[in-house]
Amino acid sequence: MSSSRAGADQPPQPQRRIQRTQTAGNLGETAFDSEVVPSSLVEIAPILRVANEVESHNPRVAYLCRFYAFEKAHRLDPTSSGRGVRQFKTALLQRLERENDPTLMGRVKKSDAREMQSFYQHYYKKYIQALQNAADKADRAQLTKAYQTANVLFEVLKAVNMTQSMEVDREILEAHGKVAEKTELLVPYNILPLDPDSVNQAIMKYPEIQAAVLALRNTRGLPWPKEYKKRKDEDVLDWLQSMFGFQKDNVANQREHLILLLANVHIRQFPKPDQQPKLDDRALTEVMKKLFKNYKKWCKYLGRKSSLWLPTIQQEVQQRKLLYMGLYLLIWGEAANLRFMPECLCYIYHHMAFELYGMLAGNVSPMTGENVKPAYGGEEEAFLKKVVTPIYKVIAECCYSANLYLIIVLWLLSLQEAERSKRGKSKHSQWRNYDDINEYFWSVDCFRLGWPMRADADFFCMPSEQHYFDKSSEDHKPAGGDRWVGKVNFVEIRSFWHIFRSFDRMWSFFILCLQVMIIVAWNGSGQPTSIFSADVFKKALSVFITAAILKLGQAVLDVILSWKSRRSMSFHVKLRYIAKVISAAAWVIILPVTYAYTWENPPGFAQTIKGWFGNNSNSPSLFILAVVIYLSPNMLAGVLFLFPFIRRFLERSNYRIVMLMLWWSQPRLYVGRGMHEGTFSLFKYTMFWVLLIVTKLAFSYYIEIKPLVGPTKAIMKVRITNFQWHEFFPRAKNNIGVVIALWAPIILVYFMDTQIWYAIYSTIFGGIYGAFRRLGEIRTLGMLRSRFESLPGAFNARLIPVDKSEPKKKGLKATLSRTFGQVEGSKEKQAARFAQLWNKIISSFREEDLINDREMNLLLVPYWADRDLDLIQWPPFLLASKIPIALDMAKDSNGKDKELTKRILADEYMHCAVRECYASFRNIIKFLVQGNREKEVIEYIFSEVDKHIAEGTLIREFKMSALPSLYDHFVRLIDFLSKNNQDDRDQVVILFQDMLEVVTRDIMMEDHISSLVDSVHGGSGHEGMIPLDQHQQHQLFASAGAIKFPLTQVTEAWKEKINRLYLLLTTKESAMDVPSNLEARRRISFFSNSLFMDMPPAPKVRNMLSFSVLTPYYTEEVLFSIEGLERQNEDGVSILFYLQKIFPDEWTNFLLRVNCSSEDELKGSDELEEELRLWASYRGQTLTRTVRGMMYYRKALELQAFLDMAKDEDLMEGYKAIELNSEDQSKEGRSLWAQCQAVADMKFTYVVSCQLYGIQKRSGDYRAQDILRLMTTYPSLRVAYIDEVEEPSKDRSQKINQKAYYSTLVKAAMPKSIDSSEPVQNLDQVIYRIKLPGPAILGEGKPENQNHAIIFTRGEGLQTIDMNQDNYMEEALKMRNLLQEFLKHDGVRHPTILGLREHVFTGSVSSLAWFMSNQENSFVTIGQRLLANPLKVRFHYGHPDVFDRLFHLSRGGVSKASKVINLSEDIFAGFNSTLREGNVTHHEYIQVGKGRDVGLNQISMFEAKIANGNGEQTLSRDIYRLGHRFDFFRMLSCYFTTIGFYYSTLITVLTVYVFLYGRLYLVLSGLEEGLNTQEAIRDNKPLQVALASQSFVQIGFLMALPMLMEIGLEKGFRTALSEFILMQLQLAPVFFTFSLGTKTHYYGRTLLHGGAKYRSTGRGFVVFHAKFADNYRLYSRSHFVKGIELLILLVVYQIFGHTYRSAVAYILITVSMWFMVVTWLFAPFLFNPSGFEWQKIVDDWTDWNKWISNHGGIGVPPEKSWESWWEEEQEHLQYSGKRGIVAEILLSLRFFIYQYGLVYHLNIAKKTKSVLVYGISWLVIVLILFVMKTVSVGRRKFSAEYQLVFRLIKGLIFVTFVAILVTLIVLPHMTLQDIIVCILAFMPTGWGMLMIAQACKPLVQKVGLWPSVRTLARGFEIVMGLLLFTPVAFLAWFPFVSEFQTRMLFNQAFSRGLQISRILGGQRKDRSTRNKE
Repeated sequence: MSSSRAGADQPPQPQRRIQRTQTAGNLGETAFDSEVVPSSLVEIAPILRVANEVESHNPRVAYLCRFYAFEKAHRLDPTSSGRGVRQFKTALLQRLERENDPTLMGRVKKSDAREMQSFYQHYYKKYIQALQNAADKADRAQLTKAYQTANVLFEVLKAVNMTQSMEVDREILEAHGKVAEKTELLVPYNILPLDPDSVNQAIMKYPEIQAAVLALRNTRGLPWPKEYKKRKDEDVLDWLQSMFGFQKDNVANQREHLILLLANVHIRQFPKPDQQPKLDDRALTEVMKKLFKNYKKWCKYLGRKSSLWLPTIQQEVQQRKLLYMGLYLLIWGEAANLRFMPECLCYIYHHMAFELYGMLAGNVSPMTGENVKPAYGGEEEAFLKKVVTPIYKVIAECCYSANLYLIIVLWLLSLQEAERSKRGKSKHSQWRNYDDINEYFWSVDCFRLGWPMRADADFFCMPSEQHYFDKSSEDHKPAGGDRWVGKVNFVEIRSFWHIFRSFDRMWSFFILCLQVMIIVAWNGSGQPTSIFSADVFKKALSVFITAAILKLGQAVLDVILSWKSRRSMSFHVKLRYIAKVISAAAWVIILPVTYAYTWENPPGFAQTIKGWFGNNSNSPSLFILAVVIYLSPNMLAGVLFLFPFIRRFLERSNYRIVMLMLWWSQPRLYVGRGMHEGTFSLFKYTMFWVLLIVTKLAFSYYIEIKPLVGPTKAIMKVRITNFQWHEFFPRAKNNIGVVIALWAPIILVYFMDTQIWYAIYSTIFGGIYGAFRRLGEIRTLGMLRSRFESLPGAFNARLIPVDKSEPKKKGLKATLSRTFGQVEGSKEKQAARFAQLWNKIISSFREEDLINDREMNLLLVPYWADRDLDLIQWPPFLLASKIPIALDMAKDSNGKDKELTKRILADEYMHCAVRECYASFRNIIKFLVQGNREKEVIEYIFSEVDKHIAEGTLIREFKMSALPSLYDHFVRLIDFLSKNNQDDRDQVVILFQDMLEVVTRDIMMEDHISSLVDSVHGGSGHEGMIPLDQHQQHQLFASAGAIKFPLTQVTEAWKEKINRLYLLLTTKESAMDVPSNLEARRRISFFSNSLFMDMPPAPKVRNMLSFSVLTPYYTEEVLFSIEGLERQNEDGVSILFYLQKIFPDEWTNFLLRVNCSSEDELKGSDELEEELRLWASYRGQTLTRTVRGMMYYRKALELQAFLDMAKDEDLMEGYKAIELNSEDQSKEGRSLWAQCQAVADMKFTYVVSCQLYGIQKRSGDYRAQDILRLMTTYPSLRVAYIDEVEEPSKDRSQKINQKAYYSTLVKAAMPKSIDSSEPVQNLDQVIYRIKLPGPAILGEGKPENQNHAIIFTRGEGLQTIDMNQDNYMEEALKMRNLLQEFLKHDGVRHPTILGLREHVFTGSVSSLAWFMSNQENSFVTIGQRLLANPLKVRFHYGHPDVFDRLFHLSRGGVSKASKVINLSEDIFAGFNSTLREGNVTHHEYIQVGKGRDVGLNQISMFEAKIANGNGEQTLSRDIYRLGHRFDFFRMLSCYFTTIGFYYSTLITVLTVYVFLYGRLYLVLSGLEEGLNTQEAIRDNKPLQVALASQSFVQIGFLMALPMLMEIGLEKGFRTALSEFILMQLQLAPVFFTFSLGTKTHYYGRTLLHGGAKYRSTGRGFVVFHAKFADNYRLYSRSHFVKGIELLILLVVYQIFGHTYRSAVAYILITVSMWFMVVTWLFAPFLFNPSGFEWQKIVDDWTDWNKWISNHGGIGVPPEKSWESWWEEEQEHLQYSGKRGIVAEILLSLRFFIYQYGLVYHLNIAKKTKSVLVYGISWLVIVLILFVMKTVSVGRRKFSAEYQLVFRLIKGLIFVTFVAILVTLIVLPHMTLQDIIVCILAFMPTGWGMLMIAQACKPLVQKVGLWPSVRTLARGFEIVMGLLLFTPVAFLAWFPFVSEFQTRMLFNQAFSRGLQISRILGGQRKDRSTRNKE
């Protein structure tokens, strides 16, 4: 979750200050110093850049540039009022003084002016003239930079000449004229260079781009303003800018956006472009339809005509459409925070488009008589200042943001306002969030705002208490205070009632079912059939009365919770609310009355009613009639449910009659209409839920409710008179207290266990769906080998665009039998394509160090297809060791030809290997042999062999036993060939002769072969001496040209062929374990498996949908630094050491790759250090890892574009060839490469939104340099950031400079320098800079960060990626298939969000990380698979989902950003999409990597954040709308998969509390003893079942089931079982029970009091030990307090109940509770690395003591002092509101029960039951507190002056205390048990008092008791700390405990490494101490 959450929670002031003031010191001589400039002097940065650039050529010119920069800085800010300016000027001046003399010495010319002139001329000639024609990207970039530099040099030159009063040469002036002209044209561009000089660039040559550009440049007939100076190439956007006053950069940005959008849609519609480029109207219409769908819907909804009027003349239509689209995009591009409010944008657009139409139609204004002009327009920034800023200010003031800017404003206005703002912590109901402001535009009233907008409109009014008005004029009432619009449509109020209100249908259903089940079980036989007996049936009919009461409750709730939005409600809505309450109340009267008259002899309840209304005769028909009328709306709803299309039509329609019909069922809203799915989807999820509900109800009835009825009846009959305490209600009937204590836990479990059934059913259905989707078909390498033959076919079918000619298989059979034919060797192109793709994947594995060089060679397929081999070449890992085995088989075959053939053919790969080796052998021999005689022999031998092979008689005729010796010779030959050495020629000749001999003599054994060889030798009878050279000619192979060796030209293809053959022949051992790395295996098998899944066919890259990736980043790690990697923690473990231990094989592979043998060698050079940093960063959760992963998309697109466009010969040469040639300067070699890059540019953009990059850059932060390094490595990466610039005020009287905010996009400048000898300067350059109306971060940081950068994204898809994610090359290849999903119908609508799988890559770190990653993996696979289909309620859970960009662009973006309420911003994008008729799908054939938190504290913070987020969702309008607009079953899915899960966990914990407090009541009152004979008390089966269900949830059963299923599906069920057992051994239940507590605490607390906030978890590696005090702070309220409370409950239950109860029953019932208590108290220490080491324990204790005793105060952080922490811990109560405080006090009353019950059990009490006993116990408490208070007051007053007196008093108190104790023991026989019981009684009372005091803090402070409360609290905390610390310290005594813990937490290798490193660390320490001595 990267982003400025922090920026919005704390005022970012202090951090900024530190950063800014660094500027002074950082002005060293580094290359980065040109960036370290205060923001108010930003204009001088380019001059300093040029100074750095020319420094190496001419130091004096550099000095003059710096001098000029200094002067300019002084002009810009003469008073040095900007932050950091004074320090900056001083540092710059010091540097100038240092450099003046040395640079003067080096000056060549006489004066500075001459020096400058000559340098300028030299620069102009060398750089600008050399580069005049910029044909491609690199040249264009260099030229742009050269012009900018020349411009700056000229500026400096002019200044120097002026000071020396010299004229500038005419020649230079002319040159500069050209430069200035070009500089305006050649601005840095993003993707499309639109200047005239760049028309030759590859991307601008594409016809679709040209068509879009031409269409935009058609400005015929547009009325330009009179004063406007037209330039060449003006387009319609320039006209819009001149008329409406948009910003220049916004226009440039949207121009490129629109061109790319149109071009991409155009080429997709018409793959074959015409000769002359013309934009097709259908493409325009499609984009227009998507962009304006929401706007048109809005117009219809409000009953207004849309402003999109098209002209009648056909020629003008296209231009008009472009104007409309351009206008919308320009408004959107500059709307800043308004982009979160789509209907607000519709309102602005509606008026501006109307003005546009007026101008084009030439309308005349009735007021002025002139042509219509825009209301806001003309000058630069008019739109920003007059339209965006006023609305922005409303948001800023409403959002109560904690922004610096606002704090200053509020502080200046009045300090109370700042107090009221409370940094977004005030109640939701007191301020309007983004949704409220947007929903203002959902009613026709919004048109009251007018256009131009009226400043006094109610929209702009603030609530009265918030008005800023002058203190002096207090008698004036603030204007508009009472006209505050207030909340709109919905009020977010903190209350648990929201759960009932949002899902009222579900709760009503469960309550009614419970009622029926209890009635059936209570009456008659208890069999379900007994409901049909008249009596029971009549009683069961009373459910309708209950239903009516629930309806009334819902209606009243609606009124109460919506009260604060009454101002903005329309009359119809108010009327509906009132009518609902009245009608519900009427039914509550009618139904019971008519019901009473159905009985002849009525039961009690009916009798009473009859008594009121007169006792006349009964008439059952009335009640039946009433019920029918009551149910009629439900019947209609049922009919509509069965026909969803009717429902959809009705909801979408705007007819009055339909609106009236639906008015009663739900208020008319702009969103949430027409969300219903198709009939088939409806059938699927209805079946799922019907099955589930039937199971649940049957289980509840037979196992929980029915068995409990009998015992309950028995208990109600027993009369108890003997109580063990003072009973206030001795006459209560039927032992009602006992009945409640028995039934309460069971009823709670009844409401919760649907969640358990959901887990079970979702596991079963998810598993079935997964199997049907062919998951886990290829799980292991063995499976991959067995199916590798069909892999190339699958590759070509899935990843290569199909030719239109091939027929397609359709239907079910095709789905089930998805087999891919093998690729024949003859289909060269297909094989070549497979090779390119496969090899790219394998080489990416090597680059990532997952495999080593040997494995890579074994996995590669030949790049350069060998055309002479007519067979497919498999990767060597399949063929390894096949040849040696085949040789052995042949040697032993003894001429049995058939059998050998059979054996070889049995192994397909052996057959291939043999054929390939023979073919290659033949090829190589034929290629090497050149002499004619030799050729003859060779040809003959091969033809013989081929003939025998064809006849199948090879082995019978030839002798195979000699093959091994031929094989040995051939291997030696290959060896010689790979060395290719001249010296070996003679040996090669002899080798050939040896081979010939073996073949002819030993193998063929045919005389005529030998005679042929002899005849070639020409054995004539010449005896005697023959000259040597003639001998040479006589010997075969020996003559000069006979053999071609050594080879003169060795191509890559030849090398590859030789290497491959060598591998095939010599790899003896099998390559079964290649690749050996587990991650490589997982990836390769998942990828291979995914190719057999169902995915859309791939289009050509040019025709695919274009997309962008957007990553928000705040201040996380970009790249690990060497110091960071080597820094050791207290155990001597560094991150690097840790990574080496976790990834040992990858570390070895890395060392091999960089040619180093050890870590120390890496330290030598900078390059290697850089490699090391990268290696480590790619294994952490860093931005570098994410960027590398996402840039694989681009690599994949370049490769795929090559495969699409390459001609046959290029394809056969391969992609590697053009990659290798891309470095050459030859233009021809680069053209194909340039085209590939251009297509990739058109289709893919990656924007990283580094919010603080500007500030980091100016303060010299290392992160900025790392980000810049990323941009340089990946030139197509773009970085967006929010630039804060101080603008020196023109008005001198103002002391504070105003800040301006800009949304800025940058890229890396200058990839390479022209002159390679020059040092390259890594710099960025600004592409666009769009001014914002104010600070961008008003709400939650991450969505605001995404929103500011979204305008720089392109394309039709947008993937949101967080910065803890990763991607893989092989997955990137499937992206174009995935994007095709947008074009498919899924049910009744196209998808708007495509969900992807994730793979959590942090599982290997520790056992906790492993649990977490398993849990997460099961959610992102089986969980989301089921949510998407059949349940149809998948939302967006963050991360790798791909959004339909145009859909979301016009509907509020990819997340929501209101402060606090949208804490889980991602899921709201899913809610929003669903409510606006979107559709979210889930796809499993592609996955993205993801990091998760790895330590307990990080995981808890993460879970707390998610639970907080769910608490806020519960209050949100989105959940309320989904709960009401979904049909019943989809609503159930929505509940149980979002907030229901958290509510169920809450109920789980609540069950334990309710059960134990119920037992406490029974035990202490003596009722349990009295009823001990009863079955319900003694052996209660239903209760045991209920508690078992509770413990199921508690130990993580809900998580474990889906996890098991998913692991089983993907890795096999045996693996799943063993992993499950291993998890139990590593204490997974402890972890799950603990996280249950986290979820419960934070979810409940958020609902009651708020206090939800973003918690940054810091995604480091957890190898450090958390201190005891840290753990205490983090868990004391969420776990420890609750754990101790449960502990006391269990102990009391044990002490007072054990006399009459069997131990077994007790253990059975309470075992899971004891487990929970122990877990909650001790899990943090168990999962804490080195948690049981004695030395650590001692350190922790001193640290804890220091912390608890430190005094707090202003500025003391919670980590340093207990007081500060304690105050912060109860902060949420201050913002809680009256309801929250009352709830808190009521909950705290439970602590007083203990004392009441326990004092009557003391021996002292002598069994008295009088209420006086309780009174006396309070007296004791008051006395104790009084004594404590006296002592503390005495200490303050007397301890200094009257020390002796004070000591005496203290002594007296002590003596008195002892005396009282002794007296009590002697006289009334007080026992030890009494003392323990007293402690158990009084401790909870004290805690309860504390809780109440904290809730009433303002009151307590007024009375002056707060310090005493604090002292009491500290005492309690110390006791709690001791309770926790003692057992941990005791265990730490035993060394084996620590061993066990380390073994449990970390995997074995690491445990070993850790021990070793500790020993080494110890040695080091010893040595250093010795040295000191």
